[in-house]
Amino acid sequence: MRFDQARAAGADAGVSGLDAATIGRFYRFGGNVDPTRLGDRDALVTKAFAKDQHLHLGSALTVQSSSGKKLAVTVRGIYDPPQMDQLLGQVSITRHAFDSAFTRPQNAFTFVAGSSQAALAKAVHGYPDAKVVDQAGFVKSRTAGLEIILKLLYVLLGFSVVVSLFGMVNTLVLAVYERTRELGMLRAVGMTRRQARRMIRQESVITALIGAALGIPLGVFLSALVTQALSKYGVTLSIPVTEIAVFTVVAIVAGILAAILPARRASRIDVLHALQYE
Repeated sequence: MRFDQARAAGADAGVSGLDAATIGRFYRFGGNVDPTRLGDRDALVTKAFAKDQHLHLGSALTVQSSSGKKLAVTVRGIYDPPQMDQLLGQVSITRHAFDSAFTRPQNAFTFVAGSSQAALAKAVHGYPDAKVVDQAGFVKSRTAGLEIILKLLYVLLGFSVVVSLFGMVNTLVLAVYERTRELGMLRAVGMTRRQARRMIRQESVITALIGAALGIPLGVFLSALVTQALSKYGVTLSIPVTEIAVFTVVAIVAGILAAILPARRASRIDVLHALQYE
């Protein structure tokens, strides 16, 4: 598949050169567009480009390359490509027509079926600008930008967990300080140091779970709103059940860690001093 920038219908547009006989094996145009019927004087255009340039089936279209060569084609198909990361340009013509209009045609993609990745990598070893990837690797490379955004969000989430730890520790320390008499009375009637530590830990875990119970549904709700706003770009909502379960466990662990110092302080309270505390 060739690709280059050109002027089409008086506007800047990306132009793709296709092998009409085989492109249908790798790319789905949708609708009633049949790329195998594409001739050297025909073109396929995207729905948005056709709307902006007031084109319809049968419209005449002139494609002018950067070298000044002009190619007169007729619109034979209008299709609606993916809103995000579309592989083809706004105008698609046959590869033969593309080579006749552009002086230095270059491949953007070369799709191969029925060969091993190792054999292809060996074949293109002398071409440093060529990269061989399978379908899974191709999808991963096209979504690398989204993965970077997700990693940044995970970093921000990690910072929020650290901040919440300090907040929980501060809350528990104040709670132990304000309940000194209560803890002293509990110790006086038979509560052991171990039971006091366990009580503070459980309170911390309950606090963390309350935060998770409020935060996770709120996060899902906000993500649903964002997904709905981006639905026109092909973005869909997918609930990461495994990640949510992991975050719930992280909340429990965070609650246990936050309770270490307050629990130790609660277990070391002097009973007599606590009963006299006001």
